[in-house]
Order: sequence, then structure tokens, then C-alpha cells
Amino acid sequence: MIKTLEWTDEGVVMIDQRLLPTEEVYPVFKTYEEVAWAIKEMVVRGAPAIGVAAAMGVALGASDAKTDDADELDRAFGQICDVIGSTRPTAVNLFWAIERMRKLYAGLRNEKTPLGEIRARLIAEANRMHAEDIEANRAMGAHGAELIPDGATVLTHCNAGALATAGYGTALGVIRAAAEAGKHVAVFADETRPFLQGARLTAWELNKDKIPVTLITDNMAGHFMKRGDIDCVVVGADRIAANGDVANKIGTYSVAVLAKENDIPFYVAAPISTLDLNIASGDQIPIEERSEREVTHVKEVRLAPDGINIANPAFDVTPNRYIAAIITERGVARPPYQESLKRLAAGASG
Repeated sequence: MIKTLEWTDEGVVMIDQRLLPTEEVYPVFKTYEEVAWAIKEMVVRGAPAIGVAAAMGVALGASDAKTDDADELDRAFGQICDVIGSTRPTAVNLFWAIERMRKLYAGLRNEKTPLGEIRARLIAEANRMHAEDIEANRAMGAHGAELIPDGATVLTHCNAGALATAGYGTALGVIRAAAEAGKHVAVFADETRPFLQGARLTAWELNKDKIPVTLITDNMAGHFMKRGDIDCVVVGADRIAANGDVANKIGTYSVAVLAKENDIPFYVAAPISTLDLNIASGDQIPIEERSEREVTHVKEVRLAPDGINIANPAFDVTPNRYIAAIITERGVARPPYQESLKRLAAGASG
């Protein structure tokens, strides 16, 4: 299994996703500031993976805080959480993970737990979140595999695989689970401009798993849908509102509209931690704007002329009316999402 990130005695080890598929490099991030940088610069990306990385960064910062004074550690802990929380605004898993670490820390401090034990408990919690994410992905895959027909060709956008999680994957976890169940599945992967997560990461993962994959440019999806070459679409998510609106990588909305036009089911796979039931609709989801250079350049090669305006929103929002089902580790939510997502979030199975 691909090791996206892991805790070690030296620091947090992550595969540098910026270098894939040509280089497979695993740098060690030894401070919480380095972990925050890795999240911001997309060394690690994908909402679930960002959440786990954030938790590990918090644990690392608390462990490295050079103080035996509880009040000083309180101040340091707050700063650590704020720095990591400022890295990327759209993926709600980041804030979910930080809040989980904050609650644990606050509870331990209220109990007058020794600082050494607090540090150890924070590390254990981050590792627990890592294990829970893999378990959730496998459960999600089992639920979602039932929606994939034998012999299906699945379109996916961006990368929602092992690289976007602690392991196994959300959207690609569904595809993997279908293949492991003996179904013959093939995949069309959008290249996913401008960061090319589909071309660089999804195609790399599926090729390693020997799942047939065809890489297409983003503007080819409608052509293949109209020809009848695609049976369903499965994507991941970075935040899901209470009404089932979904924020995912830019271009997802276009794919969903095309799928609806061609009567192709469009599925979203994401863990419960990606639900944000505090916001009513996708209109309230903050959309991250990233560097102009991601649009104007591929690596060091400039593709666009100087002096022009550039827009680079990293995500878009797909309205719930385009989504056939949302696959979680607790089951499959279907419209009306206001009810089904709330039920799953409360712990009921789908």
C-alpha cells in the first residue's frame, strides 16, 4: 500500500506529491512549521491526508515545545494550531483534525495531566486518526463498490486515492474495492489542470495497481460521455455542506453537469469528517485561490504571455441536484441530503 504519510521518531514523513510520477521521494518534516509548509505547498494534498498531516503537525509542535511550564505550553499550543490552520481554507478535514486535537489537549489540561503524558497522548491521537482514516476508506470502498457495475468504465477527476488520504483512497478506494471484489473495472482519469493531479497521481496509482486507466484532458470528458464510453463518475470531496453541495477540485462541477446531461450517475466518496453540517449550502464554502504560476507554467516552462490577468480558484462547488449519491464509511447517502447526511453524521448507518 502507498504510504502517503507516517509518524516517525525523526518527524513526519510524507511522499512529496509535487515530484510524482517521475520521482518518488519521502522527505522528513521535523517541525510543525515544516508540516504547515508541506500542507500549504501541496507536498501533501487531499482533504483526508491534510487532516491527518495537520494532527501530526500539532503533535509534533507540542512535543518539540521547549517548556516545562503549563501556561507556556498552552500559548505554544494555540500558536501551533493557528499556524497549521492558516494553510488551506477549503478542506474542512484540516479544521476538523485541529479541533479534535484542541479538545483532547483541553481535556487533558483540565485533568491536570502531566505535560509529558499530554505530549504522548497527542502523538497517539494523531496516529489513531491515521489508522481510522484507512479503516474508513476501506469501509467506504465496500459501500461504493456495490454501485459500480461489473464491466464499468468509471471517470474520475483529480486524485482521491491513497495519495489523498492516509491510504487506500476515497473515490479510488471505491474503484479499488470493486476490482478486489472481482469486477472488471476500467478508469478514465481527467488530467486535472492546472496541478495535474489526475495525470501525475491518479494515473500513477492505478497503473501501480494494474487497474486499466486512460488519461484524457479535462475538456474531453463530454466527448467520451456522449459516445457512451463512460458508465459512471466517482470523485472525492474537500467539504460537503448540510444540503449535499460538494466542494471538490476545480472542474468537478463541469463534469457533474456533463454527467447529468448524458444520464450518467455522478457519485461522491468522502469520509464523515468531510461533512460540514454547520453550513447550509455550498455558497458558504470558502474557495482557495492559488498561485498564478500554477496556471502560467508547467514546472519551469512558461505557457502563457506576460502581462495578462490570471485566475486560479483551486475548487468549485457542485450543487446537490447533480449528485446521485454520497458514499461514506457509514453508508450511502441519497437525496434529500439534508436528512440522509444528518443521519449518517449522527452515527446511523445508511
